[in-house]
Amino acid sequence: MPSDSPRAVVPLTPTGQPAPTQSFYEAVGGEETFDRLVTAFYAQVADDPIMRPMYPEEDLAPAARRFKMFLEQYWGGPHTYSEERGHPRLRMRHAPFTIGERERDAWLRCMRHAMDEVALAPEYDKAMWEYMERAADFMRNA
Repeated sequence: MPSDSPRAVVPLTPTGQPAPTQSFYEAVGGEETFDRLVTAFYAQVADDPIMRPMYPEEDLAPAARRFKMFLEQYWGGPHTYSEERGHPRLRMRHAPFTIGERERDAWLRCMRHAMDEVALAPEYDKAMWEYMERAADFMRNA
């Protein structure tokens, strides 16, 4: 019976075998890269007068772990975030915090610094930065 859905095109190697595919997560260096990104981000957060009060825990390590798991899953890595915490529900989880332009801009400033420190290839940096900007705008609630 014919299908109404288009057939997926599978790239092949010269020998006719399916070509290996690589996720964004793998292409940028996997866990090590996301660990560096999140570590650099939270180093900024720790000293930021706008961002730091939004993290009630004295130790930022649990927040950093959650954020790393989320980013890894979003970009095609392990699904540890969902396995441990369920659906991300980002707006709901951030609802207790007032997030306006000032907070969004501070978050983006910390993230831009972290991304610059990690120094992804330009095409990956562009894709990730566009996501970060959209996500930061989406989180605004004030």
